[in-house]
Amino acid sequence: MARPALTVSVVARYLPEQSAPEQQAYAFGYTVTIVNSGDVPTQLIGRHWLISDASGDTQEVRGLGVVGHQPLLQPGEQFEYQSWARIKAPRGQMRGTYFCMTAEAEAFEAEIPAFELSQQSSLH
Repeated sequence: MARPALTVSVVARYLPEQSAPEQQAYAFGYTVTIVNSGDVPTQLIGRHWLISDASGDTQEVRGLGVVGHQPLLQPGEQFEYQSWARIKAPRGQMRGTYFCMTAEAEAFEAEIPAFELSQQSSLH
């Protein structure tokens, strides 16, 4: 039986040039790698992010595709993209879900594991 699956990994970094700490604006870039770890072709259709920060603020983001793309991945193929987020505190977290469809029109969700957003100097 066909088994759809995506494996998602994320690397985040602080963007000091896009941040304004005096205005409670901390920007973070992140690189997402999505691998089709299943055995059927899978298309990423949409995304749902929850972005929380140490101030208690939570943002919810929903949309079609990622950075203007709805990649169709064959088994073993990967797609990588970069994006960014701005939060109100020097520390936060992102997590989410990708909404996907197999070539046989089977819908499923792929979890985006939680990852930390952290300004280096806030760790000291």
